[in-house]
Amino acid sequence: MSQGRGSAVFATTIMLCLVVLFHFEVAESASYIVGGGGGWTFNVSGWPKGKKFKAGDTLVFNYNSGIHNVVVVNKGGYQGCTTPRGAKVYKTGKDQIKLVKGQNFFICNFPGHCQSGMKIAITAM
Repeated sequence: MSQGRGSAVFATTIMLCLVVLFHFEVAESASYIVGGGGGWTFNVSGWPKGKKFKAGDTLVFNYNSGIHNVVVVNKGGYQGCTTPRGAKVYKTGKDQIKLVKGQNFFICNFPGHCQSGMKIAITAM
């Protein structure tokens, strides 16, 4: 009978450890306001420097939706400030975008905005 109790205690301990590990895995993702207090605006291309991003982290893009947007682009779109066919365009002014593992590129495709530094490149681990 005592052996049965030991097995139950062991199983409960294992289950508790799994719940704790799952909680920490879920709690690991972070949320970042792009551009800090200034939000998504000109000259934010250096904003990601020094930050460590993970897949699943959320970027919050705060901006005036009448004069800006956020476009998820590929590397070529980022480098050339162009919008590839089929690119996802966000327009709400309070967009939340989850990072995927690897490279993530975002631009504003209003004329001249990307060229004025309204673009960011982020690598998520």
